[in-house]
Amino acid sequence: MATFSAKSNKRSISLPSRSHPATERIEEELNKLKTWEFSASQTAEAVYNGLVGLCEVHNCMGDLLNLPLTLQALSQCRDKKWVDEILDKYVRFLDICGTTRELVSQFKENVKDVQSSLRRRKGDLSITIYTSFRKKMKKDARNLVTDLKKMDLDEVVAVMEVDQLVSAVIRVLREVSTMGISVFQMVLVFLSAPISKPTSKWSLVSRFVNKGSENNVNEIESVDVALSSLSKCGSNEVEKIQFVQSKLEIVESHFECIENGLDNIFRCLIRSRSTLLNVVSCQ
Repeated sequence: MATFSAKSNKRSISLPSRSHPATERIEEELNKLKTWEFSASQTAEAVYNGLVGLCEVHNCMGDLLNLPLTLQALSQCRDKKWVDEILDKYVRFLDICGTTRELVSQFKENVKDVQSSLRRRKGDLSITIYTSFRKKMKKDARNLVTDLKKMDLDEVVAVMEVDQLVSAVIRVLREVSTMGISVFQMVLVFLSAPISKPTSKWSLVSRFVNKGSENNVNEIESVDVALSSLSKCGSNEVEKIQFVQSKLEIVESHFECIENGLDNIFRCLIRSRSTLLNVVSCQ
């Protein structure tokens, strides 16, 4: 997985040692997500697992913010400049999540069009349209990665004169944002997979189905290779069409899960932002 700046890597290695009993559960979930971060490959399953983990972190954060002890501590906190920092991150995450979700939805529609065309033995045009969309998706995903990099470099607002619980909550909120950047980075790197152009008719397809290599193959790249090889071979070879159809069915199923994961994250972000706004407005 591509990395951001040295600043990002340093901040995301581990949680600070200063903990608070109220934050233990969410810190446990964050540590699970960190384990995913350093072991995940660029596959649909890894992407989905990251989205599920991030969603669970946001759910735990909602529980933390709604604890009576947290509500009381935050309502008494006079210095709330850090709130704007976190809320701004939520708005930007929502924009990135919404755009990413749209890319995933459009990819699914392109895959369905190719499947339909291949069934009618008229796949050439749909494959051309798919390839054109892939180029657009790759460009859009890279632009979103740039937006994430800018978020990662944002200055952190200094917070003065807060008690231990408030300090722990702010630290956890910032850590959740950092992990959100990592998860969305993984999603977008997955979507911006290189557009493969095999040098021979079916050689790279064979490489992708070799035992032992399939588990770590980016499913999008695998479909690209299959479609490109099919277009070079001609779309009248039944066995190869069936092979491509199986690849398309698999990637469609994976993208259904990823789309659901992004939908859940979008709702989590809205709830988290709303919860934080309600909490800090309490007097």
